[in-house]
Amino acid sequence: MEDYLVKAIAYDGQVRAYAAVTTNTVGEAQARHQTWPTASAALGRTMTAGVIMGAMLKGEDKITVKIEGGGPIGIVLADANALGHVRGYVTNPQTHFELNEIGKLDVSRAVGVNGTLTVVKDVGLRDHFSGQVPLVSGEIGDDFTYYFAKSEQTPSSVGVGVLVNPDNTILAAGGFIIQMMPGVDEEVISEIEQKLQATPPVSRLMADGYSPEKMLECFLKDVNILEKQTVEFRCTCSKERLSNAIISLGKEEIHAMIVEDGEANAQCHFCNETYHFTKEELEGLEKESQG
Repeated sequence: MEDYLVKAIAYDGQVRAYAAVTTNTVGEAQARHQTWPTASAALGRTMTAGVIMGAMLKGEDKITVKIEGGGPIGIVLADANALGHVRGYVTNPQTHFELNEIGKLDVSRAVGVNGTLTVVKDVGLRDHFSGQVPLVSGEIGDDFTYYFAKSEQTPSSVGVGVLVNPDNTILAAGGFIIQMMPGVDEEVISEIEQKLQATPPVSRLMADGYSPEKMLECFLKDVNILEKQTVEFRCTCSKERLSNAIISLGKEEIHAMIVEDGEANAQCHFCNETYHFTKEELEGLEKESQG
């Protein structure tokens, strides 16, 4: 199944919903960073929530989500935009633990719970919108649910899941965000809550081949799909961007690279792509750094 997300409304517009399958996208992140299972789950869940939140934006708008819980995995970070593009990384990709007491990957232990979830939205204005909440579980989905309630005052349910194969590749990944619109009937809220409790975890639905549309039908009635959008791992790095980063280091540091190594390699955190700079290229950047 191709990776894609859908935007929908239900209950005569009282509920807004998004759902996505992200198996290939999370799989590419796993391959690029060689993440171990627990790290893959943390990164995959965060990227899935991030790309769905990106779908709530418009045009060239972008969003960055960062989870910093004090656990051994370090920072979990994902960037996404309104076009369905997402990228992400974790500080310590080779992080893994035994399954927790309910037989699931112990994401909370890896992420930690003594920290924050931060969301930054770049909507083309000089000042970016930024919201931050304390982590409530480190399981990612619960933390994003809390974020929507506290930072955006939008009652929401966020479900994200990742299943990992024995060889560390990704078997299935996906998620949903269901949001209540102002004035929603209490009966609607109660019905959705009951369905959410009775439905298997997102990762199981994905493994069973559920499409985003079918997933939403598990929780909602009268689902009206408004839009379908392709989802993919896509990084915005380039040699030009990294050249500018090297220039920003200043003349002295660039000169030290030339004298000590005669070359330089710069690696992108998000996609692990490495860019090589020769001595001649560094000398050119050194001249540019002088203005």
